[in-house]
Formats: sequence, C-alpha cells, structure tokens
Amino acid sequence: MEGVMGILRLRIKKGTNLAVRDMARGTSDPYVVATLGHQKSKTKMVDDNLNPVWEQDLTLTIKDPTVPIKLTVYDKDTFSEDDNMGTANVDVNPYVECLQMGSDLDHLPDGTKLETVQPNEHNHLAEESYIIWNKDALTQDMVLRLTDVETGEIEVQIEITPIEDHRLSIFQNQIGLHGSKST
Repeated sequence: MEGVMGILRLRIKKGTNLAVRDMARGTSDPYVVATLGHQKSKTKMVDDNLNPVWEQDLTLTIKDPTVPIKLTVYDKDTFSEDDNMGTANVDVNPYVECLQMGSDLDHLPDGTKLETVQPNEHNHLAEESYIIWNKDALTQDMVLRLTDVETGEIEVQIEITPIEDHRLSIFQNQIGLHGSKST
C-alpha cells in the first residue's frame, strides 16, 4: 500500500438532537458521509429519527496527514437533492504525532493514554477526548459538534492501525507539524 500510513476505521455510533429537515413530518432521515481526500464512505440511512443509532464501521486509508477527516450528515430525500444537516472535521495531526513514536508504541500496554485532544479551530470536538493505544492501534472516542447547522452532534470512535513499513518513513516526504521537512 504505497504511501499509506494507516488504516482508518470510523465507527459512526449515533447522532443526538439532529436538525429537522423534513418540515412536514418534523423529522429527518439521516446518514453520514465520511470523506478523507478523494475517498468517501457512507452509513446506512435511518428513517424518521433525530437521534439515530448507526453503529456502523467505515474504512478509509490515511495517506496525507495534513488532510482532515470530514463527516457530513445528510437527510435522505426521495424527489430532491439530499439536505445537508451539518459537518464536523477531525484533525489528523494528533494521530501523526502519536505515530511518530514508532517502535516505542509496541512496548506500551493496552489502554495507555498517548495524547489529550482539546476542542479547537482544527476539529469540532464537543469536549476533550483522548488518543489511546489499544491492541496495536490508536483509538479515540469523541463527540463532534456539527457546524453550519442549528443543532446536532455525532458520536464517533476512530481507530487507526499503523502500516508497519510506513510508521516512520512516511514522514520523510511530508511537511512537518512546524512547517519544516522531516529528515
């Protein structure tokens, strides 16, 4: 897998207090689209529900650590274009920082907190969350506040499994977190 630094598994758990887009019925038919670069994957649609439970896994590959994960919630419409119900971004850089630990990760016990991620302008976290080392993967449970919409949050778990060959070498051709090339 040329240039792939990790396999990203997004578990889209549920939505809370999502926006009404089917005004006549006072509800929506939501689904989530995950985008990472040119890759897209989507959940199933849940009928008539502003608090849907998806519990669905979506899988993408991480190639460029500067590209955020974008999650967009839509309302499925039959006779018109689907309505946007909000967007949330997840910054990939905290995972890159953790992956830079390289082979040191292999010696950590499961459940080790690697980094605390605070809500900021690069992500849409509703509250702080933690990147944790579990069974050879980075995991993070989070609640994301949807933007460009009147209300709504989605609960997501991210799991990134590093590609062994690229755990350290991927950074040689990437721009470092402080604007300089890694060596």
